[in-house]
Amino acid sequence: MSTEPLFAQNDTAPAYLVFCDVDDTLIRCRSGVEFLRHYARLRHGADGATSTEELLAGLYARMAGGMSREEANREYHRAWRRSPVDEVEDQAGRWYEQRSRAEDFYITETVDALRRHRAAGAAVALVSGSFPPLIPHVAKVVGAQYVLGARLERCGRFLTGELLGRPAIGEGKCVLVRELLDQHPHIDPEDCYAYGDHPSDLPMLHMVGHALLVTPDGSHAPVNPAVMA
Repeated sequence: MSTEPLFAQNDTAPAYLVFCDVDDTLIRCRSGVEFLRHYARLRHGADGATSTEELLAGLYARMAGGMSREEANREYHRAWRRSPVDEVEDQAGRWYEQRSRAEDFYITETVDALRRHRAAGAAVALVSGSFPPLIPHVAKVVGAQYVLGARLERCGRFLTGELLGRPAIGEGKCVLVRELLDQHPHIDPEDCYAYGDHPSDLPMLHMVGHALLVTPDGSHAPVNPAVMA
């Protein structure tokens, strides 16, 4: 994770910060899962597709049996062990370019909300546990200044399958949000906004004054503070 801005900053400090989950909050897909399927099929053909489905089925079963979302996230990333970094990053861009052409790829209500926030002087941070090479492509389109999440460990030209940093899941998102807030001491968290779609996003939503849950139909619902407590 880096709290360095993704793009050059202007001389004006942001009026407030907006924290936004990605999958099913900003885009209508599980980007990491979809990209793993895409890459396995591309690199290993039918055998790769079959082994990936078996891996995912086993992971879902273990989650149903009580595995935490944080550990499941780490297990997902271990599927990338020994993958060439350059090829993975190139294919991430290609997958995004193709997949984002779908008319309903972006959740319009969330994109519009981020646009309004930016017009009001806010800086937007995407906070996601999805596969790290995918998120900067989304960030550039919506004008998010920050991408917060774990980084992929590398050994030479290859991925090790391990993460550097805690997965951006549940409390892991809170750590990332807190670090960015600490870099902007002039901003009151009560003036900030956060968007999420899953109960695991509630710890992050609880950190700001304006918390919104993105429902399956794409609409936004304010989160009841009693639910967040």
